[in-house]
Amino acid sequence: MSWFESLILGLVQGLTEFLPISSSAHLRLTAAFAGWHDPGAAFTAITQIGTETAVLIYFRKDIARILSAWFRSLTNKALRSDHDAQMGWLVIVGSIPIGVLGVTLKDQIEGPFRDLRLIATTLIVMGIVLGIADRLAARDETGGRHRAVRERKTLKDLSVKDGLIYGFCQAMALIPGVSRSGATISGGLLMGYTREAAARYSFLLAIPAVLASGLFELKDAGEGGHVSWGPTIFATIIAFVVGYAVIAWFMKFISTKSFMPFVYYRVVLGIVLFVLVGMGVLSPHAGESAG
Repeated sequence: MSWFESLILGLVQGLTEFLPISSSAHLRLTAAFAGWHDPGAAFTAITQIGTETAVLIYFRKDIARILSAWFRSLTNKALRSDHDAQMGWLVIVGSIPIGVLGVTLKDQIEGPFRDLRLIATTLIVMGIVLGIADRLAARDETGGRHRAVRERKTLKDLSVKDGLIYGFCQAMALIPGVSRSGATISGGLLMGYTREAAARYSFLLAIPAVLASGLFELKDAGEGGHVSWGPTIFATIIAFVVGYAVIAWFMKFISTKSFMPFVYYRVVLGIVLFVLVGMGVLSPHAGESAG
């Protein structure tokens, strides 16, 4: 991997990690369109450490408060009913599905799941799911001619059951094209949570999974010939800087805007990808021979 490739891929990672359009799919597609080798699942997981560091800094007050309450609740029973202490447990519970499935499906994640036809399918299907979830949320928020405005749930309403459902939604993002934020936000909206609550828990829930995955894959960074330490670290730094700016923008965007622009983008990109593969312009396994 050249330094130019790492720059572009770092930018792509930072721009797409927090948007519901799948960063892993965009890293895979960027390499395929440019004629580069597939950067691979290990490169993706490591560069996500950069974007996740942006989450740690952006939500530092929330995280510090949750960690403090959670640790104190271990020895102080009176604090176990505290919302922040419960959030600590709910993040742990929600992280279980992706932890188990990530280890179980490791070979598929690094191989068959990176097929461009599968990515095109997940882009379209999950785009439609996000669109349905967004429409339902909008209907509750605005009501209608024959409907009253319906109050949606906040993170204070989060239960163990809902936390696990969020967790399974997050685990779907092991398939490139699904999108970690897209799947968890869709799940949250379908369960009746507000856009802001769904997004906030999505970002908090990703922290243990992404950091664990990135650290686990560090040992593979120098393997495969086209991924080396220097460019990978450079891409991770770029992803952090760009990712912080994107997450700040996204949290403001979702407070007043619909997810529909992302829905249209996903569906169009998926259709274009199917057409290009069908016409033979792109191989469904482009770049995989060396990656």
